Amino acid sequence: MAQIETKTLTLKISEALAKDVGRGIARIDPKDMVEVGAEVGDIVQILGKRPTVAKVMPTYMEDRGKDIIQIDGITRENTQIGLGEKTQIQKVDYKAANAIVLAPITPSTTFAREKDTGYIGRLMEGLAVTPEDKVRITLFGTRYQEFSVVDTSPKGVVVIHSTTSIKVKGERVSEKEGLGVTYEDIGGLHKEIQKIREMIELPLKYPEVFDRLGIEAPKGVLLHGPPGCGKTLIARAVASETDAYFYHISGPEVVHKFYGESEAHLRALFEKASEQAPAIIFLDEIDAIASKREEIRGDQQVERRVVAQLLALMDGLKSRGQVIVVGATNIPNVLDPALRRPGRFDREISISIPDKNGRLEILHIHTRGMPLASDVDLEKLAEITHGFVGADLEAFVREAAMITLRKIMPKIEFETDYIPYELLLELEVTMDDFMEALKEVEPSAIREIFTEIPDVKWSDVGGLEEAKRVLMETIEWPLRYPELFKQANTNPAKGILLSGAPGTGKTLLAKAVASESEANFISVKGPALLSKWVGESEKGIREVFKKAKQASPCIVFFDEIDAIVPTRGASADSVTERVISQFLTELDGIEELKGVVVLAATNRPDIIDPALLRAGRFDFQLELPISDEKTRLEILKIHTKGKPLADDVGLESQAKVTEGMVGSDIEAVCRKASMLAIREFINQEETDFAKFKIEARHFREALETMKGMGQNVV
Repeated sequence: MAQIETKTLTLKISEALAKDVGRGIARIDPKDMVEVGAEVGDIVQILGKRPTVAKVMPTYMEDRGKDIIQIDGITRENTQIGLGEKTQIQKVDYKAANAIVLAPITPSTTFAREKDTGYIGRLMEGLAVTPEDKVRITLFGTRYQEFSVVDTSPKGVVVIHSTTSIKVKGERVSEKEGLGVTYEDIGGLHKEIQKIREMIELPLKYPEVFDRLGIEAPKGVLLHGPPGCGKTLIARAVASETDAYFYHISGPEVVHKFYGESEAHLRALFEKASEQAPAIIFLDEIDAIASKREEIRGDQQVERRVVAQLLALMDGLKSRGQVIVVGATNIPNVLDPALRRPGRFDREISISIPDKNGRLEILHIHTRGMPLASDVDLEKLAEITHGFVGADLEAFVREAAMITLRKIMPKIEFETDYIPYELLLELEVTMDDFMEALKEVEPSAIREIFTEIPDVKWSDVGGLEEAKRVLMETIEWPLRYPELFKQANTNPAKGILLSGAPGTGKTLLAKAVASESEANFISVKGPALLSKWVGESEKGIREVFKKAKQASPCIVFFDEIDAIVPTRGASADSVTERVISQFLTELDGIEELKGVVVLAATNRPDIIDPALLRAGRFDFQLELPISDEKTRLEILKIHTKGKPLADDVGLESQAKVTEGMVGSDIEAVCRKASMLAIREFINQEETDFAKFKIEARHFREALETMKGMGQNVV
């Protein structure tokens, strides 16, 4: 290869895109590519504290003109420079690799056999490496394996190709075993990561800046949010990305059985961290050792002393130096208030449930190594996984991989304890596999009250056009066109009350809304919330709304709402009055109800408390009418769809004779007519099912039976 004139260029390090992690790619502005004389696919050397190489690719349009180089955490570790620092790059010559020797960074039995090297080579194809580089291969599922490049043939910069001989020998245990998480492995939490980096990285990397400005560096961060949203993962990423010593301890590990041992354990931990400063102490599940002292019972003196010791260590007379404490909990309200003041935990960062864009990023991260079929639409999957946190999405992707794996199970010889990698290369995860996996995984934020969304479409609801229109505008549109509502500076309605005679389709409409809007759906049966214990009923209401806010966008459906919010003063029951007050404040109190629509159904709107029916609480009150002839015909078409009707069955005539009947009555007539026809067919001992028909006389008989039971007196 001809010698080229090397030009160097100084650029600022930026984090890579989630989908580029592990691919050995450096993205730079096309103008910068011209300046260093490189084309797409060329190899550039990154001259950090230790030189390394990467394949150069252009940045996307939104990142151009910023003088940055986007490289992942593995490349940053290879070149020993951090985010925001500057580095020089230059184009270099490279050769095709004849052979490379790898050593697993973490102990693993996965690639112990010589046969596996072909699979590894296939996954590493196109990667540019130099000796002592760290490389990551992303496996079929959500896991990855990291290796260190021990030796290459020929020496220098090489690119792995399909004929490269791969050898795996020995193992080099990482200093930060189990921590190999970079910022690119966290999706949907850019703002939170930026705040944490400000709080942790700056004081550890540039303490002299704080000293010169006379600012006390932050000493503590509290991360809180629902389980599975990424609190521990963020702490692992910070530990991996900074050169600080990292001490991870779970709350309950602090507690010992002997008197004074728990406090001594905490003191020893802080002393050790001070000696190794700069250091990070990560206290996971901190609520276990630092709950409110006034609520600790008399027999829990150990917990009381541990809280006091932790407070003294975090902000006592003796300075703890360059030691930052990171705490994580999913119930911040139980922590002692003294712990949550500046000087101890200077900043509290809420890690929320990811939105659609966040879920898409997380799905990109967990499907990196997956051979996805062309029909897989990750954007569609991100849209329909409302309420899913990172852990749920990981389980969802893993389940889809398992479903795909079952397809090759018959070909696997379990006696040999080996799956040929040729079989793995045949695998492809399809959209159907993901949709099947969605049935197995439910959002953890609302698991206790998760409702299976019924498969009812708008087309399954006969008539009720006005009600369907209002529901569509109120619930579907804000979810589908949020930018338009923002542009119009208009907040969608909070509540809709469906009323009408029994059987007119109130619950059916709620099912259709849940299915069509693709939002989370929580169904609450009114009387189920009432409890004999004081305060439990109101707590039930609070919990429902709390879960709904966490899993927004969410529809909360209260069936038979008159049972929990009757007119106040009508009875001497104080529990009901407290429940109504709680319900009113949740719907329209000081705390704004965002992303939650309340849908309620009743056939007794006259006994509902008037305060609930004002605008701002239930904005729309839809009374579902008794079906007219046109609506009855539509309902008959829905309930006779797919049935083998005889030629003498005229649905128009049936619509005329069912006057006064509501939807549920018409459904019952169709079912009864079908059962009469089945009974007659079986009694005739007929075996040819193709001759089975439902005739007009069966409908007439069913109608007479219904009228005899007095079921059409509406």
